[in-house]
Amino acid sequence: MEYRSIFVSDIHLGTKFSKAEKFLDFMKHNESENLYLVGDIIDGWAMKRKFYWRQSHSDVVQKILRKSRKGTNVYFITGNHDEFLRPFLPIILGDRLEVLNEAEYIALDNKRYYVTHGDFFDSITMTKKWIAVLGDIGYDVLLNLNGIINFIRRKFGIYQYWSLSKHVKDKVKSSVSFITDFETVLAKHAKHKECDGIICGHIHKAEMKYIDDIEYKNSGDWVESCTALVETKDGEWKIIDWLNQDEKDAI
Repeated sequence: MEYRSIFVSDIHLGTKFSKAEKFLDFMKHNESENLYLVGDIIDGWAMKRKFYWRQSHSDVVQKILRKSRKGTNVYFITGNHDEFLRPFLPIILGDRLEVLNEAEYIALDNKRYYVTHGDFFDSITMTKKWIAVLGDIGYDVLLNLNGIINFIRRKFGIYQYWSLSKHVKDKVKSSVSFITDFETVLAKHAKHKECDGIICGHIHKAEMKYIDDIEYKNSGDWVESCTALVETKDGEWKIIDWLNQDEKDAI
């Protein structure tokens, strides 16, 4: 498939939970004029705790660089896990690869979108980083438990993947409240910037919806859900679920 633009976030290269192979498969079968990497592509936090880097992670970096050399405009928007790049911004690598804190995207219908990873609007990440780091470690524990639970499910003939971490995120009241607040704050900021919408990542939940009159779009992650946000060459927006080879149409 060929798209006008592809937005992906939260690949978390440098962790054992990164679905780098799935992302490589997605990149192999999908081309675009523009590729936006919306933060947490490389997980500096995890690599400080324990260095983990597979060949597939290097292959993702090489694939992105190859796409930029072959004509794709690549915009790397930094997130909290790859914040080690922020002191050096902006970084321009060649004619078609930029590393930025934020960007503006003009859609085919001339609507303006503010593009940010989203961590700047997360009060915990910005003011209580130690809590965010503990939460990150707790998330890793849940991801490990996912593997154990799904191994047992397969032994009983249940092959559909089930995520404990997603279940906790969806059911725990404080988590649901945090996500709602996060989305609302981002929408308000987009309105303040006089944009029609916001494109972000950070919370690992792919979504397209209206918040008041602002279009909120989240590209999801490549740790569990393997999702991408795309604008087609006809100006239609979709969320691609690469695990299930499914598409969710525009709002």
